[in-house]
Amino acid sequence: MPTAAKLIAAVVFAIVGYMAAAAYVPQLPESTRVGYFREITAFVGFVLGWFTLGPHAGKGYVDGVSLGLRTSMLVVFWTLLGFSINYMVLRSTKMIYDNAGAAVLDVPLLMVQYGKLAIAMPVITVLVVGGIAGGLITEFFGRRWP
Repeated sequence: MPTAAKLIAAVVFAIVGYMAAAAYVPQLPESTRVGYFREITAFVGFVLGWFTLGPHAGKGYVDGVSLGLRTSMLVVFWTLLGFSINYMVLRSTKMIYDNAGAAVLDVPLLMVQYGKLAIAMPVITVLVVGGIAGGLITEFFGRRWP
């Protein structure tokens, strides 16, 4: 059921996802095509804010902060997983892999490869500050508009 807390969490984490993606783009190699990376990451943030943080609003500000940080980390995980699968599919159409098992096993390696680029101060700052702020904002509005 839609609630104000779910909507607020979804909007806040869409913004956090977009800002984290914008902070991540300069870490990529120069020839990398970004495409809709920021928008897709914002959508992932919207969905995770709605389903992960929004239903748990109203449990207290400490729980709000921890759930906000968890939602930030989930945005990173699902975005890395989705784009790694996408890149694996693109590479498999070029016959890079010997078999399907090698392609599937390459996904975690791609996640680690792109995850190393996310370990940069601007990205971590956006995720931590955005997660804390998102949790507090969601908790505030979850208490006001149940």
